[in-house]
Amino acid sequence: MTAKWFKKYTGIAVGTLLTAVALNMFLIPNKVAAGGVSGMAMVLHYVLGLPVGATMLALNIPLFLASVKVLGGNFGIRTLYGAALLSVFIDITAPFTPVLTHDLLLSSLYGGVVSGIGMGLVFRFGGTTAGTDLAAAIINKLTKISVGQALLLVDFFVIAVAGIAFESAEISLYALISLFLTSHIIDYIQEGPSSAKVFLIVSNHCDAVAKEIMAQLDRGVTFFQGKGGYSGQLREVLFCVVATGEVIRVKEIVQSIDTNAFVIVADAHEVMGEGFTYKLM
Repeated sequence: MTAKWFKKYTGIAVGTLLTAVALNMFLIPNKVAAGGVSGMAMVLHYVLGLPVGATMLALNIPLFLASVKVLGGNFGIRTLYGAALLSVFIDITAPFTPVLTHDLLLSSLYGGVVSGIGMGLVFRFGGTTAGTDLAAAIINKLTKISVGQALLLVDFFVIAVAGIAFESAEISLYALISLFLTSHIIDYIQEGPSSAKVFLIVSNHCDAVAKEIMAQLDRGVTFFQGKGGYSGQLREVLFCVVATGEVIRVKEIVQSIDTNAFVIVADAHEVMGEGFTYKLM
């Protein structure tokens, strides 16, 4: 096994361990079933007394088999690895994991953040933990519902079932908070912090703007040819990536040269190349 593969599988292992700790430390003891197969396994744990990890594995097996039949099974060993490892870690760490709080808000917040970090690492290193991701992909294949919508429907279904099983609408509301946090932390871990800004500038004086940006900020620029949809006129579009602290200076340069310029500023979460941090997993 190469160093690259070792790094990927180690990263997935660390991510699943963090997710397991989040479930055992915050979510499971407080019945916060924030969607997914883990949420359904949590409901079955309290209703039937089944172990959460083993139940997750039992629920994932038919999902995986169904996905192989419907989707062709292009998931690879890392899907099975992630799903199995998460299930094992949940049951192994349960007796040793302290429950830090029984406050529903705190458990939802911290459980959502820590599990989001764990799942973000799993996805960042090219793994998955099967679960509702596969269910959403199957629904998308069989219907016209998008994967995102299907995932939302499945998670809401699990949260609703948990609310009914635990006879508490309040728990379901807290679970939604945890689900929201988890999804956003996953995106943050995969994309990284917004470390730079992207400028798209449409101007009749792009050459002059580019010259000043290169002279004052020492940043590279790229020109694109654009065509106005309404006017049909050909226009130059200037593309440039700068550090967050340089945004005001770029705006001042553009305004000093062309007050009628059309400017778009967007976040760049990961920039690789000269002048920026090179980030690759």
